[in-house]
Amino acid sequence: MSGRKGTYVKSIRVAVAAAAVVAAMTACSSPMQAGAAAVVGNERISMSKLNADTQAYLAALKKAQLDESALGVPANQAVLQRLVNVSVSNQLLDRHNVQVTETEIDNALKDPGQFQSPEINLLANGVAPSDARAYARAMVGLTKLQQQFGGQAGQEKLIQEFSSIKPIFNPRFGQLNGQRSQENPALFVDTGRFGKLTLQAQPAQG
Repeated sequence: MSGRKGTYVKSIRVAVAAAAVVAAMTACSSPMQAGAAAVVGNERISMSKLNADTQAYLAALKKAQLDESALGVPANQAVLQRLVNVSVSNQLLDRHNVQVTETEIDNALKDPGQFQSPEINLLANGVAPSDARAYARAMVGLTKLQQQFGGQAGQEKLIQEFSSIKPIFNPRFGQLNGQRSQENPALFVDTGRFGKLTLQAQPAQG
């Protein structure tokens, strides 16, 4: 698909996507909190939150007449990566006192990014409708934070900051994939009880 990319989409594609790979590759291996899917800095992402968000996300995909296989990864991995990204982003915004207005969130949610609609843009990023505002706030905030660091020149600083908060994943998901790419975008090499790993290439993103 082609089309313009909004500012918050650029931020997630250029800075966060790269940093998320680094964060996953350097994730800590300390003991998990009971019932946690991941611990990200000072925030615990519960298994119940992940499961509920995944079900909501799958329902949104079905409503949009999209299939989970188009993601290139199992839906729970796409949702978990998004939850981790938003958690890291929010902690960075708090750390640097970045404020995002409701109007800025509203405008971000109208942006279709590189896709045909804002709804598809959100689904492509693992976002269920119920989490849209939280996701948009994080992405707008990252764009503002990069500008605070120095615009385009602040991209490297943003990646460094993003990578400084290392997620700890529940080992039940399997081994982290240290060679993530478009051809093999899965967060984990072995998804264990969560189903067979999907290695389909993601749709072109620009």
